[in-house]
Amino acid sequence: MFEIRALTLADLDALAALLVETVDGGGSVSFMAPLALEDARSFWRKSLEAASRGERVVLGAFADGELASTVTLHLDCPPNQPHRGEIAKMMTATAHRGRGAASLVLSCAEDIARKAGRTLLVLDTASEGGASGLYERHGWIYAGEIPDYALKPHGGLVGTRLYYKRL
Repeated sequence: MFEIRALTLADLDALAALLVETVDGGGSVSFMAPLALEDARSFWRKSLEAASRGERVVLGAFADGELASTVTLHLDCPPNQPHRGEIAKMMTATAHRGRGAASLVLSCAEDIARKAGRTLLVLDTASEGGASGLYERHGWIYAGEIPDYALKPHGGLVGTRLYYKRL
């Protein structure tokens, strides 16, 4: 059983550790390996400060007090996109994969987006090793792929798959 809640600066160390684990494991989440723990803390500190201003929501699923999974819902869109939000930084700790934590935080983020008046969500995920299967099981629509979009954490290029979901 997972507890789902919005994350705060009190969760900074758990978020930083999960980001480092994800990058070290090859997860394509905008960082290169090796990722220093202090750099991960700095990223999450800025993200959580943006959340405190209402620009985003950072959610976490906890199992026995341990952060199992996280996702970020970006709500701060340009003036011509007040109906849209973006899903980002979906990460699940290796020890908790396949247990439903990612599905729970994703569903919760979608619910929050609906309540915030959003009718369209978008996201991107790595072509190799990304979470395409998870998103497709949740009704996300594959829109296309951009080849050689980013560097993998340990080097080499990887494409990105683009998805959207109408709420």
